[in-house]
Amino acid sequence: MYDIIVIGGGIVGTAAALKLNTHHPHLKILVLEKDTIAAHQTGHNSGVIHSGLYYKPGSYKAKNCVDGRRELVAFAKQYHIKHDICGKIIVATHQSELPYMNKAFNNGLQNGVEGIEKINAQQIQDIEPFARGIEGIWVPCTGIIDFAQVARTYVQIIEQQFAGSKVLENHEVKGFEHHTDATTVVTKKGNFKGRYIINCTGLYCDKIALKEGVKPNMKIVGFRGDYYDLTEAGRHKVRNLIYPVPNPEFPFLGVHFTRMVSGETECGPNAVFTFKREGYGKSDFDLADTADALFYKGTWKLFYKHWRFGLDEYKRAFSKKLFLERLQRMLPGLTMDDLKPGRAGVRAMALDADGNMIDDFKIEHKGNALHVLNAPSPAATASLAIGNAIRQMADERFAGLK
Repeated sequence: MYDIIVIGGGIVGTAAALKLNTHHPHLKILVLEKDTIAAHQTGHNSGVIHSGLYYKPGSYKAKNCVDGRRELVAFAKQYHIKHDICGKIIVATHQSELPYMNKAFNNGLQNGVEGIEKINAQQIQDIEPFARGIEGIWVPCTGIIDFAQVARTYVQIIEQQFAGSKVLENHEVKGFEHHTDATTVVTKKGNFKGRYIINCTGLYCDKIALKEGVKPNMKIVGFRGDYYDLTEAGRHKVRNLIYPVPNPEFPFLGVHFTRMVSGETECGPNAVFTFKREGYGKSDFDLADTADALFYKGTWKLFYKHWRFGLDEYKRAFSKKLFLERLQRMLPGLTMDDLKPGRAGVRAMALDADGNMIDDFKIEHKGNALHVLNAPSPAATASLAIGNAIRQMADERFAGLK
């Protein structure tokens, strides 16, 4: 029998297991992943080490992002994970964006984001010669990294340093059998008994919570983000990272430019409702996932609130020309020949019944289980801090750990 079974082998689940084992080396911890480590949200994100600039001061996102970023960078240096603290610029292209830009800047100051400064139009061009804007923010502590490699490194440490712990791939959880002092986790490849359960399943966290007997009062609705890559001819037009000013009226950040640690540069993503929770293709469809989302009233309330935004996003999903026009707001000199189709990712958006996006991290406890019900961006950057928060909650709620 295991002391703790962590369900989900993404960056949050593996970080939680690592933090628990680091503080409690005697514990036998099992991580169950239905596919391969970091196969989904962790392996499909933009690879950005976020600064902590955007988030509401005092929120879990703000604190965990700033603390987690610093710990992540130290971790990457210690374990020789390729990364680059290259900095980014946030570019305002219209006067109407300046109040939002100033709010983001003030949030950054309150959140303790080091080194940020406002820059003018000429300074924008000095940093990114092809970018154009009226004002901006320079964020020197933002960086890039391969988060899938980070998660795999967490796994290596767990398996090498803690003899009783293990990580199993291709073990999809199908259900639970509850006992007086333990829970049996039923998978396609066998059953595993654990005293405590931690649900870190990302896009399926609400479904796992329901199977485990928890009503989460929210639902995960998937939104696909499509990317274009810069061609070799266009790659010189972006040095590092170029972001738009966030508009709080919309639930997504907007398209941006990201140099990857591989040397490629991505442009995007858009944000469109996906008809399959792990549907990375534009035509991917799953009847159960679609019905689950569309029979939820919160989904329709979200659509109603943001239908103009959603319609624009869908148009761009099928029009390279419209996608390019949005990118040209920050890089006017970008051309069709500079773009080629890239990959896609799916974001797990947690919605309440009124169609409101649950913006902050959300972890619930019931019985002998913890459920991570919302861990959106910057969860990858903050993974070690979130892992530590889960460890602290486990210490408080799981009396038998000590």
